[in-house]
Amino acid sequence: MPDDKPMQYRIVDNSASDAPGERRRVVEALFETPARIEPRYFYDDLGCALYVAICRLPEYYLTRTELALFREHRDSISQVAGRRRQFVDLGAGDGGKGEAWLPFLSPGRYVAVDIARAQLERSLTRMAPDFPQVEMVGVVTDFSLGLQLEGALDGSPTTFFYPGSSIGNFTPAEAVEFLADVRTQAAKRPGSCLLIGVDGKKDSAILDAAYDDALGVTAAFNRNVLLHLNRRFGFDFAHDAFLHRAFYNGALGRVEMHLESLREQTVSLDGRPRRFAAGERIHTENSYKYDAAEFEEMLRRAGFGTVRRWDSSDVEYFLFYAS
Repeated sequence: MPDDKPMQYRIVDNSASDAPGERRRVVEALFETPARIEPRYFYDDLGCALYVAICRLPEYYLTRTELALFREHRDSISQVAGRRRQFVDLGAGDGGKGEAWLPFLSPGRYVAVDIARAQLERSLTRMAPDFPQVEMVGVVTDFSLGLQLEGALDGSPTTFFYPGSSIGNFTPAEAVEFLADVRTQAAKRPGSCLLIGVDGKKDSAILDAAYDDALGVTAAFNRNVLLHLNRRFGFDFAHDAFLHRAFYNGALGRVEMHLESLREQTVSLDGRPRRFAAGERIHTENSYKYDAAEFEEMLRRAGFGTVRRWDSSDVEYFLFYAS
């Protein structure tokens, strides 16, 4: 018998399809000095699960601090964010952060944006039955390459939601460019706004622990990127031959994550030998931290005129509203 139940969500796939070009860029980045891997490759199925676990670690203050801010200022945030709008959850992941706002903002449409299609489908499958009045849409895209939301939004007011201080994964110049992209999308829909979580600069011991936890979950998350590249591109990295390194670089205002070769070794990348010396590193991620005034200026440079901020009383962490 055919299933006559209405579709509970839809997926819009705006991901790039240039497979040969993607492979070439990955290989070229690994031959750079220092070698690097784009953070997008963290998020295969296992990487997504490990990231969810990271957010629950005692050292990883970002998630619980942001959630406390949300709880403390729920009414005032809901008032400025507006009800019954479109709600765009940027980097939605498992959807938990966006889902928590749905009862308060009552959006007509929830748009979950992420690079990991399987994760989007799992999240929307779980959420849709609990919010039958909300149109559920998943957008598969790498928004580090531009905010591709075609086929997902209409022209009505929209709340763009970017929690978790994920903006820190961009360089400051890239962050302003991305924020300007959001501003352009908002300008097409009068009355739209951005809610964004931003991590502040703080003692290096707190930051180092947050990105190098005692249990080793972040280390597993970092090394898993090598297994993902092996499966996706046919490389032959030995993930246990690399050590997780994470530390706060105060001069640049960012936490850096690297994979450090434990020995001299050679990896085959599309038949080309890439030699790694003992101690040589692959740069896998940055997480920039900002003073409040510094980030407010970035929002204004991106074209936002009205800015409001809520501050955590626990550690330096901020939630910004911008329109």
